[in-house]
Amino acid sequence: MELFVRFLLITVKFAVLLLHPFQYLTRIWARSQLKENKLPAIGNRLITYNLLELRNRLRARQLTSVELVTVYIERIKEVNPKLNAIVEERFESALREAADVDRLIANANGNLKNLRNLFEKQPLLGLPMTVKESCALAGMSFAVGSLARRQLRTTTDGAVVARMRHAGAIPLLVSATPEYCYSIDADTLLNGRSVNPYDFGCTPGGSSGGEGALNGAGASLFGIGSDIAGSIRIPSLFCGVFGHKPTGGVVTVAGHFPYSSDEEFQEYLVLGPITRFATDLTPLLEIMAGEFADQLRLHEPVELRHINVHYALSFPGLNGFMHQSVDWDIQDVILQAVDHLEKLGLQVQQAKLPGFRNSLEISLSGIARLTNMQFILEGKGKGLVWKSLGQLLRSLCGKSRYTTNAIIFDLMRRLNAFMPAQRLDTYRREGQAVAEELTRLLGENGVMLFPTMHAPASRHGWTSLQLWGVDYTLIFNVLGFPVTHVPMGLNDLGLPIGFSVVAAPFQDRLCLRMAVELERAFGGWLPPTPVQFVN
Repeated sequence: MELFVRFLLITVKFAVLLLHPFQYLTRIWARSQLKENKLPAIGNRLITYNLLELRNRLRARQLTSVELVTVYIERIKEVNPKLNAIVEERFESALREAADVDRLIANANGNLKNLRNLFEKQPLLGLPMTVKESCALAGMSFAVGSLARRQLRTTTDGAVVARMRHAGAIPLLVSATPEYCYSIDADTLLNGRSVNPYDFGCTPGGSSGGEGALNGAGASLFGIGSDIAGSIRIPSLFCGVFGHKPTGGVVTVAGHFPYSSDEEFQEYLVLGPITRFATDLTPLLEIMAGEFADQLRLHEPVELRHINVHYALSFPGLNGFMHQSVDWDIQDVILQAVDHLEKLGLQVQQAKLPGFRNSLEISLSGIARLTNMQFILEGKGKGLVWKSLGQLLRSLCGKSRYTTNAIIFDLMRRLNAFMPAQRLDTYRREGQAVAEELTRLLGENGVMLFPTMHAPASRHGWTSLQLWGVDYTLIFNVLGFPVTHVPMGLNDLGLPIGFSVVAAPFQDRLCLRMAVELERAFGGWLPPTPVQFVN
């Protein structure tokens, strides 16, 4: 345990406690000032269909790709003026690609064998998708929220984007991220502030914040996100959708920005799916994983009753006390899930997790050890620490070209996560021991229910405080475990809540099977506004 790191953690906790009444009053005042704090209702039934249903309709020629792509484009145009979740769109190109798909299907002449072969080769044929800007979509912006990169465009698809397109998916746009993806808030000087579809005064999260907002609003069938510290799971929590962080190293990160050749980076950063439907996660992950999909045994049947369930409501002991308390609403939905699974006859027990006593140090040291990963302020030497501090002060006064959270992230890395450099390897070894301990606990048939974060979406401007709970997500990147965020309804303020399902490495299918069951039992995604079909 690092005393200075813990001093910062406790200081933030007490600051949050002191500021909570002010934040609550600010929330009430802000809501009273917003004349329109709701998105347009979903008017087309197609928006509510999952991937499998839409693929069946396309194959049966009950629906054309042009019709489907048009529906999603119209929904995006309805909601994005409020969400500000898009960096750049390619709607005309997408419609041309959809027309090509329709001709391809028509050329099968209704032959069932030909159609089956066509959709087996391209399982996402004709389906629209959205892409996090940092994942690289050919011909589109590649600034990743940075003023310094504002002119950059990528000429090639990132590896995962290419796989999805090869499977027939049609990209509609690239979505907003924080600067360099170094924040849990998609708010940049280049693109402005993205907002939460459930409350415009709140953040959609980050770094896949644009994807979270679009999926939560019903404006994306599915999206490609990336995650090095919770960047898929946090927006999924904040925006009420499903998101899966695969086992470390299973999904290539080639083409992503930021990038590093560091071996640990290749394990920590993963690309994965964000979607409103738990049933869509498995087919999307299979395509994303490419040649490594066989390691995940995704087609192997999983008997729900054979899964052993462990759960924890927070970090244990003194470590949990030092962190900001997990909201009761989040603890309650974990307990609701536990009760449901016990009634189904599953073995359920509370996890003790003694190895998590230094969760923050294990998590932050993992990021601090990374080499060759870009800083927003490039260069070497101690002078850059002072330069970063200067930029931080300028940012707080609105005078910097860089965002506050990105500068804090830079400083954290340059200062070895606020701990002595020689301690970084100590926490590497401790993390390896924790991974072994948790792997033994979960085995090949166990999952753990665990908070994704300690609280739902925070107000704009408050994310620097909420960031001090990032080890709830980051620790599983460092350990390399697969994690699925599961939405579990809304709290009294109308904000999405939920939790994570964690499994041992390469047991992603257990997370996904549990997500499907919890979606069935508790409803999964809830639209931010009532559905009003007009067709």
